[in-house]
Amino acid sequence: MKQFGGKITKALSERYAQSPNWKNGKFENLAETTMSISIQSMPKLLYKQFFEKRDRFPAKSLPVQPFNKEEFLAPSETTKFIWYGHSVLLIRMNNKTILIDPMLGPDAAPIAPFASKRFSDNTLDIIEELPEIDLMLLTHDHYDHLDLASIMKLVPKVKQFFVALGSKRHLEKWGIDTSLIKEFDWWDDAKFDDLTISFTPTRHFSGRGLSDRAKSLWGGWVLKSDTENIYFSGDGGYGDHFKDVGERLGPFDFGIMECGQYNENWHLIHMYPEESVQAAIDAGVKVTMPVHWAGFALAQHSWKEPVIRFLEETEKLSVPVKTPLLGELFTYTNTEINNWWENFD
Repeated sequence: MKQFGGKITKALSERYAQSPNWKNGKFENLAETTMSISIQSMPKLLYKQFFEKRDRFPAKSLPVQPFNKEEFLAPSETTKFIWYGHSVLLIRMNNKTILIDPMLGPDAAPIAPFASKRFSDNTLDIIEELPEIDLMLLTHDHYDHLDLASIMKLVPKVKQFFVALGSKRHLEKWGIDTSLIKEFDWWDDAKFDDLTISFTPTRHFSGRGLSDRAKSLWGGWVLKSDTENIYFSGDGGYGDHFKDVGERLGPFDFGIMECGQYNENWHLIHMYPEESVQAAIDAGVKVTMPVHWAGFALAQHSWKEPVIRFLEETEKLSVPVKTPLLGELFTYTNTEINNWWENFD
């Protein structure tokens, strides 16, 4: 099936084995990481996921602000951002357009028996409005971050792909020119014109099928110019790696932190909102923003809970925060909070 992407080959395994993070035939986290899900608990979890929907979805489709290409491309001394829900982020930095984890498709579980429907409608159409993408960044290969339908529509627009080690095989399988794709191990960096792009550790996993779990890497991204430093945490549980990121690459003017789709059964691979705030503090983030919510219901909490708990913690710890509308063009310099989700009870 095309959705699964590229298969692991002996040659690829031998190449991945050159990474210090490849051990015993797979990539491993820096800290011991498990998921507390037993075969016995699986039916109950699946029932909750697909059939208990109270408060887990907005009462109506979440609108996305229209894209204004002229305003987005206009010169600016400060980096501009647009968030499209979940972890999709469009960035205009130093006159370059960068797109992170462009999952704009309608279903986060395209191979599952039941769809995980997006909270917003017709989001794939947004791609047609976007300008040329100078660089696409991919944190890992899960379906809610790497979407075949989105990639197929983006291919004519994207000039360069920077991806987690092991994810290149999926893009190649889907027909993307291998010369346009650069893979990154943890702590690898590369110059992109006048920016420095670095790939950072997270505490997570990867895989698109039953046989490729942890056969590609996962991580976050740092985008640094002469005047700004931006951190995109990527998916993952809390750990010492956030302090390491801050010490090596921080402090950061703006930190976009994973916050959502958490559960006690997989706490080590997705942070609780309070941990997301602490992770931002650990990394030396000056202004923060929660993502990985407002796109899909991939856990049992209410759809609003991540941002509510995140804001409660940032207020308690006096951390400046951004909460933009979906599709809104914004900068991190204005930290006025917009509680837009309250309109969707």
